[in-house]
Amino acid sequence: MALVGFARVSTREQDLEIQLEALSAIGCDKIFHGKQSGVSKQNTIKLAELVEYVRAGDIVVTTKLDRLGRSLKAILEVLQQLRDKGVQFKTLDNAIDTTNESPFAQAQISMIATFAQLERDLIAQRTGEGREAAKANGVKFGRKSILSDDKKQEIKGKLKKGATVYRLAIDYDVSRQTIMRVRDN
Repeated sequence: MALVGFARVSTREQDLEIQLEALSAIGCDKIFHGKQSGVSKQNTIKLAELVEYVRAGDIVVTTKLDRLGRSLKAILEVLQQLRDKGVQFKTLDNAIDTTNESPFAQAQISMIATFAQLERDLIAQRTGEGREAAKANGVKFGRKSILSDDKKQEIKGKLKKGATVYRLAIDYDVSRQTIMRVRDN
């Protein structure tokens, strides 16, 4: 039996060291870790490496359940993959401990994963609301336009006079797609 840790932080500003120290302190033989969003492909890759590494009888440990992933589906899939391999799962905050196979413990895992999904959905909703409020206040998102409004008017005028998209792209040092967007707007 081996203790195998998994640590993850979502942003560059968060500190992974706290989780790594906690997992080392309880005696994890190996710790998989990364700094990536719960929905990123990198998280999926790290979890796949973890699932591939562990063997029957091992115990996977995280500081909290949401370190495994931020969606209900992802968390439950990983827990099922671990269960299928005969691997147990524990969190250091004692919220989850699958070494107890009782129906109540299994229901608790599903409930906690549901709340992790709820948290993710609420964050997405608040972010969307904030974005809409910012747009209503005139905030523009995305990269700044490479062409000024005056240049766009020049391009439209030249297009009306028969200039080609290809020639204008060269003249203004932009892609043909940029010229086509100016033409179509």
